[in-house]
Amino acid sequence: MIELLPDGKSINIHCKKDLRRGYINNQILDWSFNLDRVLHNASQSDVYEECAKRIVTEGLDGYNGTILAYGQTGAGKTFTMTGSTEKFQHRGVIPRAIQQVYREIRERSEHAVTIRISYLEIYNEHMFDLLSTLSGAPLLDPSQMTVTEDDDGYTRVKGLSIHQANSEEEALNLLFEGETNRIIAQHALNKRSSRSHCVFTIYIESHSRVESNTKYVTSKLNFVDLAGSERLGKTLSVGDTQVEAMYINKSLTFLEQAVIALADRRRDHVPFRQSKLTHVLKDSIGGKCNTLLIANIWGEAAHIEETLSTLRFGSRMMNVPSEPAATEHFDMIRLCKQHEKEILTLRQELAMHDTLTNRSQISYEPLSESQIQDVREQVKRFLAGELNDIELVNVRQIKETFAQFRLIVNTMEADVEEKLRGKYVLQERGGATLARAGKQGTVQGDESGLVGEVDGQGFGVGVAPPGVKPNVASLVSTRKVKSRGKAKERDSAKSPAQGSGGQIDGQAGSDGQDQGQSPSVQTPTQRLATPLPKSEAFEEFKQERGSEINRILNQNKEILREKKRKAKELSSSVNSLMEEINEAKEILETRKQNRLEQGEFRTDDGQVIIDEDEYELVCKANDLKLRYRRDYEDLLNTKSEVKYCENLVNQCRHRLVTEFDNWYSESFLGAGDEPKGGREGQVPEDEQEKFDRLQLELLMEHPDSVPYYNAKMQTERRMHLTANGRQQKKRKPGALIATVRNKPPTTLTVT
Repeated sequence: MIELLPDGKSINIHCKKDLRRGYINNQILDWSFNLDRVLHNASQSDVYEECAKRIVTEGLDGYNGTILAYGQTGAGKTFTMTGSTEKFQHRGVIPRAIQQVYREIRERSEHAVTIRISYLEIYNEHMFDLLSTLSGAPLLDPSQMTVTEDDDGYTRVKGLSIHQANSEEEALNLLFEGETNRIIAQHALNKRSSRSHCVFTIYIESHSRVESNTKYVTSKLNFVDLAGSERLGKTLSVGDTQVEAMYINKSLTFLEQAVIALADRRRDHVPFRQSKLTHVLKDSIGGKCNTLLIANIWGEAAHIEETLSTLRFGSRMMNVPSEPAATEHFDMIRLCKQHEKEILTLRQELAMHDTLTNRSQISYEPLSESQIQDVREQVKRFLAGELNDIELVNVRQIKETFAQFRLIVNTMEADVEEKLRGKYVLQERGGATLARAGKQGTVQGDESGLVGEVDGQGFGVGVAPPGVKPNVASLVSTRKVKSRGKAKERDSAKSPAQGSGGQIDGQAGSDGQDQGQSPSVQTPTQRLATPLPKSEAFEEFKQERGSEINRILNQNKEILREKKRKAKELSSSVNSLMEEINEAKEILETRKQNRLEQGEFRTDDGQVIIDEDEYELVCKANDLKLRYRRDYEDLLNTKSEVKYCENLVNQCRHRLVTEFDNWYSESFLGAGDEPKGGREGQVPEDEQEKFDRLQLELLMEHPDSVPYYNAKMQTERRMHLTANGRQQKKRKPGALIATVRNKPPTTLTVT
């Protein structure tokens, strides 16, 4: 039993006693876990607001961030991180983070922000670049992709392509492209189970547009979708699934060991290099990085052991110390340019100062040898009393003058010391020299001038230079997910041969029902011998199976017409307001010119006095400008809504055509027949706007979803074209295959 406490931060778990363990049973039956937040039956927006919003905001300020999704297979990790692409409201943490990043960039107009994106997959301890299918990405073997570290301890994957994203739509395109290349497989706990760890990284670089300093900040936001852990004894996985599970469990075990080592402050070594996953995340867990773990659990009695394991890992992650700090850099090129500009300004100031003081022919360049010789001569003459003053011209000459004084003083000291050495004998090592001199009867100079003894001088010891720290010396593969299509078996779907009198075998109809056909799909007994024209069939489709999509399409078209009408009205209003503002400006300019010609009257504070009519004109102009800004902002929002609605209409049209083609093939064509004539003119344009309208009602509540669906459609179109290109390349000479033109349209190009 799982109990969620009212504080929203605690979970109590109680298990039944396992009688199979016998009489000596020390099994723990009760656990209690304290977490930062328990999100039960929470929406995707609530999860993002609670978990990721703060980290993404701080990422634009230079703070690194990492969000990990951990849990057993089928617990909802991928849904939490990526979400569902079917509904905009069900999008996950990553699409919402991308949306927030570009919204923050638009609000921070004083900063120039550059966004780059990479998508890494770790499958069976091999790293792959999920964006390698894009044009321009390097084609490398997965074995050439390695994890490296720089001098500051930051990790990067050598060979991993990093793509610049200038808009939200481009970033979502990269996300969807990577999602289509991920490795998934059917599992006992999940039909679309992720069999690899994926790291989606957003690199942020922010420069100030208004400040003149050379400092800028960088950061990276890692969104880690970990593969699900599982117990092989429970899932009974075999073959490739078993091998994948072994690699997944192994890497997650090493991740937990690294987390335990990070939480222990007495540990000097953290085993990051045990697996590719921990090595990649070395600089992204704890330390200067904002780290957050989303623990996904499956709250059923059959999965209580996996639930306890997930919560224990989450509790250990809470003990990892973290002191986030902004990553600041200095642009050396910009700094050099700034210094050059400052030097030029100072030279100009010096030239102006020399001009004001009537000083000419003064050079501020480094002194030449002849100039240094002149300074030396002036110093000597000054010391000899031949020169009373030394003319000081610039700072370089002053420094050279002092240098010559120092040189002369050092020379004089050396001469005096040499003279003293010649006159006196220095006492060394207990007067041994004097003793030898006394035995030989040698007299050293006039002893009457001797006052004491000269001791031996010591010597200086230099400071050794500090040792140099050793320099510590991202993954590309050209893999694509193979699309596997399942051909529908319709032995009874063949059209009867000519001369059969239009009779249809009843046994074929029973076979079709045995194969599990849906009642909504026409059975072969209902199939006509001669197919209806597509125009008539389309009208029938709208009244029956496609009635719901047709209704949504009409509603979307009505909303689109209303938005266009509103945009037209706002455009007229904005234009008329602009004309009135221009007229008011002309009148005010005329009055101002007349006032200047006749002479202005000013108050004691220096303010211009205007008459009542001119004051009313000024107030009217300000009011017109306020109305203009308000209507112009409404016009921009309405145009955005119109574009959004048109996008939904196009999506509905694509869905309607696809549904109709499938229905027409199932109802009137045989298994070996191909629908003829996929031209757009055969289906009225209004009928092609069906599925898009299904999403319009939902998307009108979220105008920000336009880039999301645009990116999704572009990715699907690119995959479709890529698949057709592969089919053309595999075609053998002389082989007859159906061309794309003769097949029912599967995608619709939005223009």
